[in-house]
Parts: sequence; structure tokens; C-alpha cells
Amino acid sequence: MYRAIGMIELTSIARGIYATDLMLKTAYVEVVSATPVCPGKYIAIIHGDVAAVESSISVGVETAGEYLVDSFILANVHQAVFPAITATTMPDGTGALGIMESFSLASMIIAADAALKAADIQALELRLGSGLGGKAYFTFTGDVAAVEAGIEAGKAIVLEKGLLVDIEVIPSPADKLWTSLF
Repeated sequence: MYRAIGMIELTSIARGIYATDLMLKTAYVEVVSATPVCPGKYIAIIHGDVAAVESSISVGVETAGEYLVDSFILANVHQAVFPAITATTMPDGTGALGIMESFSLASMIIAADAALKAADIQALELRLGSGLGGKAYFTFTGDVAAVEAGIEAGKAIVLEKGLLVDIEVIPSPADKLWTSLF
């Protein structure tokens, strides 16, 4: 199983597609997501072994040039990050609900990884930019203490860049709220 993930975020869709093509030709990596996001940006998220992801992201960053917004490489990403990005998660049960919101897509992925590693929580969704005006959010569930621990771990990451919008913990969400989330 691939455990490294990397991402580039650009202000140009055309350059983003071009950079993604070069990234895929540089090293054996797989695309998690390569798509335009609001407001007119482009993201490419890849995964593979660490060396391949590092090589691929390096080429992506170089190719992005002046259009680069952000990039990252996580060498040992939590396995729940991938299904959360593709919104293919379904929790075993429901408990408290944690929500983190950021102006940075890259920071939110790193924050979600930190939250998942810090606490016994289940990822629900990691929404990146689409229909959000360029923002990102991460929702997750667990017992109240675990959700609060996940929030603190993730919040610390996003605060480093000064791009935190909001965080919320709902200790006992209404049943009808859960149905609106899935």
C-alpha cells in the first residue's frame, strides 16, 4: 500500500493540467485527484512510494512556477485520508462531530492527517475547494474527548499558516444532521 501523498495547488487550470502530466511522467505515482477547484484554481494530489512522490511533486512545483499556491509531501499519511478525500467513508457509528474549516486546501489535508493520528476518530469527508470558494473542510466523528483531541491537533497545523476559518465540536448531533452529511 502506498503511504506517501503529495499535492500541488495552482492558480492556473491550464498550468495545473500541464504540471500534472509531467508529474505522472516523472515517477510511478497514482492520481488521487486532479481537478479544478473554486475559485478557478487547480489541484493535483498523488500517492505512491516516498521517493516517487518526492520526485513527482518536485517537478510539479518547478513546472507550476509563478502559478504555485502551495504544495506538500506527507511521507506516512494516515490511511483514512484517501477515502475522506474521495468522500467514500461511512462511519461505524456516530458520536460527537468535529468540523475544521480552512482557507488552505493543502493545510487541511495535513491537519486531517494530524487529527487522525492524534485521536481515535473516524474520518467522514475531506472537502477540497469544490463549491466552497476555495476553502476546505474536514468532518469526523468519535467520542467527545477524541473529537476534541483531533480538533486540537488539526487546529495547530492550520494556525501555523494563519488560514483557519473555524472549528466546531458538536457533542451530540441531531439524527437529521447525520443524514444530511452522507
